[in-house]
Amino acid sequence: MASTAPLTASDAASGTAARPLALARWLEVVAVLVVLIVLVGGITRLTESGLSITHWSVVTGILPPLTEMAWQAEYALYQQTGEYKFESGPAGMDLAKFKFIYFWEWFHRILGRVIGLAFLLPMVWFWVRGTIAQGYKPRLLAMFALICGQGALGWYMVNSGVGTDLTDVSHYRLSAHLLTALFLLAGLVWTARDLRSGTTAMLTIPSAIIAGVLFIQLLLGAWVAGLNAGHAAYDWPLMNGKLIPTFDFSNGFVATLTNDPYLLHWLHRWWAWVAVIALVVLGRRVRKTDRAASIAVHSAFGVMVILGITTVLTEVELWVAAAHQLTGALLVASVAWAMHSDGKASAA
Repeated sequence: MASTAPLTASDAASGTAARPLALARWLEVVAVLVVLIVLVGGITRLTESGLSITHWSVVTGILPPLTEMAWQAEYALYQQTGEYKFESGPAGMDLAKFKFIYFWEWFHRILGRVIGLAFLLPMVWFWVRGTIAQGYKPRLLAMFALICGQGALGWYMVNSGVGTDLTDVSHYRLSAHLLTALFLLAGLVWTARDLRSGTTAMLTIPSAIIAGVLFIQLLLGAWVAGLNAGHAAYDWPLMNGKLIPTFDFSNGFVATLTNDPYLLHWLHRWWAWVAVIALVVLGRRVRKTDRAASIAVHSAFGVMVILGITTVLTEVELWVAAAHQLTGALLVASVAWAMHSDGKASAA
């Protein structure tokens, strides 16, 4: 069921005029920054950089180490992690390599701060000027709260690997961190489309089902990333020569389903085609009313499938895998756009 309601372009009681187009452009800029941080987050994971900064410093963490002594101090903290003791240390990690992985984690955190400021400062400006369209203040506050929560969730994720003998962060926390970012991205795109179109579109039942199918695929992808499950097999469409491998459920069905890298890799491969069918349906639903959105959805999932297969065949080559995650963010943005158009068309 979908409905639309006209936006209030002005508030007669206060005598201030809303600026929906300016708000939409601002949210679209923030959405671009979210896409960028998803890409950098993917590179951070692929380069095993997430545990390189072992402490959380909101203010002083803005600057990286600036002296050799400061670098040695940071490196000494990293050497206490399980990742260094059991993985990167034996693999030959030195200070130069540490500086490389430190950069990606530092850049990821800096982008998070930039996004927070890029959202907060314009929101305060629009709010004080009285140019926020009626009914949008609670939604903007909710998105800002989500941005703040992302910072806390990011540290909660990193903390799962700091001070332990684990060589990686929890894949559950990693998936929560990534999926929350993608949910924020969808919210930014949807709200910007509301503001541009002058209507408040509602999610239709078919779109909700399609969103559920896509959510499962994104969750599987996050778990594959968190468990390094991309390395489970390097052939396609077979996995180590088998179409349907034998899986070990001796630890229980649920434990295997949520923790076995081999099974999760296989599920991520084949649920992708369920997602493709769902996205084709979405594209067809909006192709007459919003052809650009339909093209965006088809293009995004087409490129993502190709990059997913290439990631496997290249043995998870860094930039191919990073491009796969980048396209995933673009897919979420295009799907949010198409679902918004579906809501508008259904109401009309």
